[in-house]
Amino acid sequence: MRVLGIDPGLTRCGVGVVDVAPDRTATLVDVVVLRSPAELATPARLARIADGLEAIVEEHRPQAVALERVFARSDVSTIMGTAQISGVAMLIAERRALPVALHTPSEVKAAITGYGRADKKQVGAMVARILGLEAVPKPADAADALALAICHAWRTGGVAGAAIADAAGARSSGAADGSGLTPAQRAWRAAERAAAVSGAARRVKE
Repeated sequence: MRVLGIDPGLTRCGVGVVDVAPDRTATLVDVVVLRSPAELATPARLARIADGLEAIVEEHRPQAVALERVFARSDVSTIMGTAQISGVAMLIAERRALPVALHTPSEVKAAITGYGRADKKQVGAMVARILGLEAVPKPADAADALALAICHAWRTGGVAGAAIADAAGARSSGAADGSGLTPAQRAWRAAERAAAVSGAARRVKE
């Protein structure tokens, strides 16, 4: 299953593409942070981000799109830009008949780390572990986009043919066979044992 994860933002828009195998092993396909300068008019900034998103969709042909769910913040300008880019991304996906899913930050953190209040450093470190990367993708928008893609594949169960339990409610027993581990913890264990990622997949663009 190939998922396009988008961490929407008008100044910086994180975009990550991940392939997730039936055993839930995730592999990095591409990651980039699209940018638009603040001095441009808003329509021009939206067009610039849209062009980048369309190019990535055309190149990598994802099967699903995962977006961070917009929620209220004190910074109105930030939430407006986030909402605008989310709308652009949804339109691009709809025109290509790609299913779109929205995940809250806490859902992503729970799926990736097993803890819904993990900080960005913990999420980034886990993303690097899961994907077998030598370094955490930077800036944080890149790691967040990859986390969204992985979260979507694991939570929807599209890679396993059945619904996957929410990591926030799963229990870990530490059993040797990993039967009591959350999907994120199993992926971490697998990544520690054998992280084999091609040179192309290690490319992290800023």
